[in-house]
Formats: sequence, structure tokens, C-alpha cells
Amino acid sequence: QVRLVESGGGLVQAGGSLRLCCAASGNIFRINAMGWYRQAPGKQRELVAIINRGGSTEYASSVKGRITISSDNAKNTVYLLMDSLKTEDTAVYYCNVKCWQWGSSLRAYWGQGTQVTVSS
Repeated sequence: QVRLVESGGGLVQAGGSLRLCCAASGNIFRINAMGWYRQAPGKQRELVAIINRGGSTEYASSVKGRITISSDNAKNTVYLLMDSLKTEDTAVYYCNVKCWQWGSSLRAYWGQGTQVTVSS
């Protein structure tokens, strides 16, 4: 089983910064991609940013220029540095990892979510 542990959420004022961290552990053979999604109250879960093993990244248009995703492949860890936060960034942020376990096909795993609240 793959376990994802997220950290770094919290309350911050608009214009402030937060850094989220997600560490994957367990019977992992190889990670294909790691990313962050978010879900605000009453809205669907949406992609924030994703990074593949080669380092290519993709961002939601609403966060480009303000949020940076990075990863440490040796530690199976993904980070999300969020700057210039806006109240509309308030949501539960979920880590997502697509990986192969030994002897299995590619699967996606989700973290438990971490709350990010941006106050005005």
C-alpha cells in the first residue's frame, strides 16, 4: 500500500505564502507523477499543479506565476510553494501520486488533504 503524508497547510493573510509538502511511502517501485489538487466548498476538485518524474510541470491558469511545484525523486516527496495567496485559493489541498508498486499496474493515490485558508 502507498501512504501519502501531507503537511504545511494553515491560515495565512492574503498576499502571504505557504509551503505544502507531501511524502509518499510504501511499496513503491517507481513514481510517474506527483501533483496537487484542491477543492473549495461547493466546488469540484481541480488540478493545481503536477510534475512528472522528468521534471515537466503543468499549472492551472489561476495559479501560474504564484505557485511553484517541485519534487525530490530520491525522497518521493512533492512540494507546493504558494506565494501571493488570494482568498480564492482557500480550499482543501490534496496530494496525488501516480506510481507503480512492485508487480502492479500504474495507480493513483490520494492524500488525506490539508486545509489552506486565506483571509482578507
